[in-house]
Amino acid sequence: MRLRRGVSEAGRGIWAYVRSAPGTYVWLTVLFVTTVALHHMSPEFEQEFLRRRSTNLHELSRHPVRVLVASAMWIDGGSWLPYVVLYSVFHARAERWLGTARWLAVCAAAHVLATLLSEGALAKAIRDGLAPRSAADTLDVGVSYALSGVVAVLVYRIRPPWRYGYLAGVAVFYTVPLVAAPTFTDFGHFVSFLVGLGCYPLVGGRERVRDPKETAPAPPG
Repeated sequence: MRLRRGVSEAGRGIWAYVRSAPGTYVWLTVLFVTTVALHHMSPEFEQEFLRRRSTNLHELSRHPVRVLVASAMWIDGGSWLPYVVLYSVFHARAERWLGTARWLAVCAAAHVLATLLSEGALAKAIRDGLAPRSAADTLDVGVSYALSGVVAVLVYRIRPPWRYGYLAGVAVFYTVPLVAAPTFTDFGHFVSFLVGLGCYPLVGGRERVRDPKETAPAPPG
């Protein structure tokens, strides 16, 4: 009886947490459906299917709005379960803090600006002969740019001096790959990190409205 009551209370607590961040869990549900759909495709069809929803140079030049939205609804391989953890730790916390509209604005800004700047850098590299022309069709889907922006904006939710340790850890996480063996995706992650930090105006004083007992989230990895 006691066990049943404990399970029931845990279930109510989980449901209350999910309801407090509706945008996060609607997005996770979409990712679950699209991931299941991908697992039912042949590898060849899957790659072509994702390429048409990719924010590569070819698709961005033809259907920019469509692919910017569609690319954030798919995971390029891998499991859906790690995203449940990442979304619950970072996205849900940010949405509960900022509200759905402001949280979504951070996600959109990070996703769009990081995509455009990283693809712009790739276009320049192709023009300068530093990257092959085939790179214009490179597969580029996923949710990591939006996640990076949200990880960064959560800096403002943490009370000093813990804020500076969290900021240093996140900065190292996104800077080291860019310095060690940079790719255009690494550049995009770094840009989205900076965009998240630049979203301070959306915080609107909410950095002071928090539960001091809550601990800082750890960077994804």
